[in-house]
Amino acid sequence: MYLNPRHSEIVESAKVNGRVTVDELAARFKVTPQTIRKDLNELCQARLLSRIHGGAIFPSGIENLEYEQRRLISEGEKHAIGQAAAELIPDNASLFINIGTTTEAVSLALLKKQGLMVITNNINVANRLRVYPQFEVIIAGGVVRTSDGGIVGEAAVDFIRQFSVDYAVIGMSAIDESGALLDYDFREVKVAQAIIENARHVILVADSTKSDRMAPVRIGHLSQVNSFVTDRCANEKLRQICLDNGVELIETSTI
Repeated sequence: MYLNPRHSEIVESAKVNGRVTVDELAARFKVTPQTIRKDLNELCQARLLSRIHGGAIFPSGIENLEYEQRRLISEGEKHAIGQAAAELIPDNASLFINIGTTTEAVSLALLKKQGLMVITNNINVANRLRVYPQFEVIIAGGVVRTSDGGIVGEAAVDFIRQFSVDYAVIGMSAIDESGALLDYDFREVKVAQAIIENARHVILVADSTKSDRMAPVRIGHLSQVNSFVTDRCANEKLRQICLDNGVELIETSTI
C-alpha cells in the first residue's frame, strides 16, 4: 500500500502511543472525522492498524505492545475500572493481583483499603503497596520479565498454589467473542491459571480494546470468573455468556 504523508504520520503516531483516535487526528490534520475514518479503514484493510471504537491501535500480532505504550491505551478507562474493581474488595481480605496495566490501576485504587494481604507476581504492584503499613505484601519468586516486571515460570506457579485467597484480580491481553481469555506468554498464562484456581472470587478487569485484539495462548474462559469489570461491553455474545453463567458484568461507562 502507498502511504501518503498523513497515513505515514497516523501509523507512526499509533506505533509510538499505542492508539490513535478519530477526534484527535481530525483536529491534528484539520480534516473532517469522516476523512480520518476513511484513512483508518484503509490502513486497517492493509493490516497496518487494527480498528477499535473511536480510533485504531497499532497491531501487535503475537508480540504484546510495549509496556509504556500499553499504559497509555485507555488510561482513563483503566482508572475507572480500577476504582470499580476495588469497590468489590472489602477490608481485611486476601487477594491475588497478576500482571498488567489494568490490574495495576486496581492496586492504585486499593490504597484506601485496610488490612489487605496481597499476593502478587507483579513487581510494580508490590513496589507500590509495600510502603503502606496497612498491607501485607507477598511477592512470588521466579523469572522476572524485563519488559514489565512480571514474575513468571514454574516457580511462580508453585508459589501461587500455596495459597487459597478470598479474591483474585486478573487481567488478560485479549478476549474473543466465544469468551476465551487470551494472552501472549505461556509462562504468564500458567501463573494466571493457578491464580484462578486458588481464589474464591475472581475479578476480571479489562478495557474494551481487549475485544479488538487477538493473542495466541488461552488462559481460560469468561465463565470461570465471578465479576467482569470493563468500561463497555459492546459484544452481545459476551453479555450473554455473563448472563448464562452468573458472571457479574460491571460497565464503568454506565456507573
